[in-house]
Amino acid sequence: MAYENILSDYQNGITTITINRPKKLNALNKATIQELHDAFDAANKDVDTKVIIITGSGEKAFVAGADISEFADFSVEEGGQLAVQGQALLFDFVENLDTPVIAAVNGFALGGGLELAMSCHFRIASANARMGLPETSLGVIPGYGGTQRLPQLVGKGRAMEMIMTAGMIDANQALSYGLVNHVVEQAELLPLCEKIAGKIMRNSSVAIAEAIRSVNASYKDGINGFAIEIESFGNCFGTEDFAEGTSAFLEKRKADFPGK
Repeated sequence: MAYENILSDYQNGITTITINRPKKLNALNKATIQELHDAFDAANKDVDTKVIIITGSGEKAFVAGADISEFADFSVEEGGQLAVQGQALLFDFVENLDTPVIAAVNGFALGGGLELAMSCHFRIASANARMGLPETSLGVIPGYGGTQRLPQLVGKGRAMEMIMTAGMIDANQALSYGLVNHVVEQAELLPLCEKIAGKIMRNSSVAIAEAIRSVNASYKDGINGFAIEIESFGNCFGTEDFAEGTSAFLEKRKADFPGK
């Protein structure tokens, strides 16, 4: 598929999606959100893709925010629909993908950019990365899940401070907060993501999908995460991956999982 605002590249079990609007610091507009949805959907359905990495082009920005010019004159109703559609199309969609998604945060991740990174299953940052939710400085609040996911990741107090001050934190502070898992120099960012992806790919894609479902369940209102875990655990017993994994263990050999 041809894209105007992103790049999608498959290599050795990994699909790397790159937001490619460097002159706009990779800001998210409607067209880019739609293309990201399409690229994530295609990668998730691709039986050969075991891990997805999302990053930004250049060395300045992962995503420096949303394209404010698109919604500066929106009404109350239009603003609400913007959030509803964006969450469904991209942010919630990414969080609930069966395929693991790693955010390679290669610079500024602000507003919708940080919200996109937080919707991924985990994050790795370059040393020059800066993260924040500056929406209150514009008279609005984060609308793509930021008020929900940030407290889950860093705690209520830290999230309140970040949102209320509209300030940025650096990569090392993000690491200490638990917002990112690792911090490396820019040149090491994608290689580390690929190294971790390699470790993920040794394991059962089917089991990983059930694990994602189970972990996410604990953050959903009205859902009993323990019950989902029990259900997912049971589901695994009926899969080819379980038969192969247990046989390989008992036979003292490396498992050769069938895949998605």
